[in-house]
Amino acid sequence: VDIYEKLPVPFGLVRFGVAPDHPEVKNVINTFTQTAHQERCSFYGNVSVGCDVTVEELQRAYHAVVLSYGAEGNRRLGIPGEDLSGVYSAKDFVGWYNGLPSNKKLKPDLSSETAVILGQGNVALDVARILLSPLDLLKKTDITEESLEAIAASQVRRVLIVGRRGPLQVACTIKELREMINLPDTKPLLDPTDFKGLKDVVKELSKDVRDKIVDLHKAGMGYKTIAKQLGYWGLKFLRSPLEILPSPDGTKASGIRLALNRLEISGEEARAVPTGEHEDVDCGLIVSSIGYQSLPIDPAVPFDLKQAVIPNTLGRVEQVSGLYCSGWVKRGPTGVIATTMNDSFDTARSVLQDVESGHLDFSSPKLGSEATRALMEKRGVVPVSFSDWEKIDSAEVRKGQEVGKPREKLLDIGEMLTLARA
Repeated sequence: VDIYEKLPVPFGLVRFGVAPDHPEVKNVINTFTQTAHQERCSFYGNVSVGCDVTVEELQRAYHAVVLSYGAEGNRRLGIPGEDLSGVYSAKDFVGWYNGLPSNKKLKPDLSSETAVILGQGNVALDVARILLSPLDLLKKTDITEESLEAIAASQVRRVLIVGRRGPLQVACTIKELREMINLPDTKPLLDPTDFKGLKDVVKELSKDVRDKIVDLHKAGMGYKTIAKQLGYWGLKFLRSPLEILPSPDGTKASGIRLALNRLEISGEEARAVPTGEHEDVDCGLIVSSIGYQSLPIDPAVPFDLKQAVIPNTLGRVEQVSGLYCSGWVKRGPTGVIATTMNDSFDTARSVLQDVESGHLDFSSPKLGSEATRALMEKRGVVPVSFSDWEKIDSAEVRKGQEVGKPREKLLDIGEMLTLARA
């Protein structure tokens, strides 16, 4: 099995998407490393599939090709003002504090007191938590030094997390919600009227939803004692973004206009419907966390632009024999790491079934990496091996230990490649 990766470093979303204060989630890297060390597995980093080598070339070199490249794009808000300075996608904001090289120049403006996050999923809560976390907590993580310095100088004291529907539909998991509720030196700002009438239905809800409602209600009642209050956070329900309001000179965001919604219930579905009323919120930082989006990788690969996925059946790409997909590009950007792992196991089962059934033709040998290495050499592409990555890894760990962190991620691809080739 050969693994091709666009960046010189492996682990994708685990390295660049998981919050810095969730080191236990990153432990899956140990399993990935064990796999990469097996004799029958090779890693080729710094190779952009679709550019340095095409999918058709990979298909000619291998009996089976699995596409598992995630979701690099953002869902747009589609409202006036979303391109103003001070408005960021959660993908880019998370990439900035997690050391994704393409986001190292983001430099978000943290000079306003209020930040608004659009969306109430786990990523939205990650962003809110990082903005309000005490520095002593963040200093012990692998957050980038540049991000840590920016957060240390941040003026953000209030974070509003906005959702278009109500408390029963809040998308985050109970774990993320409890982390937010228990975040030191912060106080929840919750409107008790948002929970009016829910007491009558809470017993009929699933345990996960019931626990979230109970915890939110407790938080709203102010049960938490705070010794030193540094920040506030709140969930604003039944609101949808209408417009980003510009500053007087029109160069940056100074607020957001939110439509007030009501819920229309049809069976188990709850739909947010605008009431015609709106409210304005003053803020200088707006983070859109309404979803990631996969992008086409190569003209040879079918792609459903509307659903932003590769059309497939159990991971088998439709109408292309020997081509498979896994993860977010297979089913959309939902779920946690365990969801994606189980999904990839399903795709692996499909590949193995096709091997056993003879659907994959092994009658003629294929050259594998021998063919792709020759192509890349002609094109001046120098791959990074897993042992090369381990040189980068050692340098990052060493640099982090000097300041009491698990690692200090390198942000410059050129610096990574210099280390890898040393």
